[in-house]
Amino acid sequence: MRFAACRLSGQTGHQAGRALLEALYREETGEALPPIHISPGGRPYFPDSPYHFSISHTHRHAFCVLGRHSVGLDAEELDRRVNLRLAQRILSDTELVQFEQAPDKHRAMLTFWVLKEASVKRTGLGLRGFPNHTHFRLEDPRVWEWDGCLIGMIVE
Repeated sequence: MRFAACRLSGQTGHQAGRALLEALYREETGEALPPIHISPGGRPYFPDSPYHFSISHTHRHAFCVLGRHSVGLDAEELDRRVNLRLAQRILSDTELVQFEQAPDKHRAMLTFWVLKEASVKRTGLGLRGFPNHTHFRLEDPRVWEWDGCLIGMIVE
């Protein structure tokens, strides 16, 4: 699994994410980036390829992961404003208990959010309705911090 991140530095998130993907693909295969298709559910993929990827961007950063397993990646700036009242709608009962006990509710909400987004990006199903059917833990090792961002990555 290869991971890359960068600051946007004048590029759009889409441009920076695509550049990261091109670089990772060339490093991994020695070849140019193949065409990207979009599944009916909206998930980008390489047809006829063993490689999977996921891209995420924030207002200041872009992130990309490439590997041979289905993967979903999401990132949020730690200073992003979030409405903590959404917890009642988007967290499952087990997540809500953890959220209510968390000393930093803002970080807790972002942690659950990047896990939920990474999960649906991996499956390609997208967020439908209120994503309160998951059972993530705040201490999930698939979430880490990088340059002021919280990043979640879920691999099949």
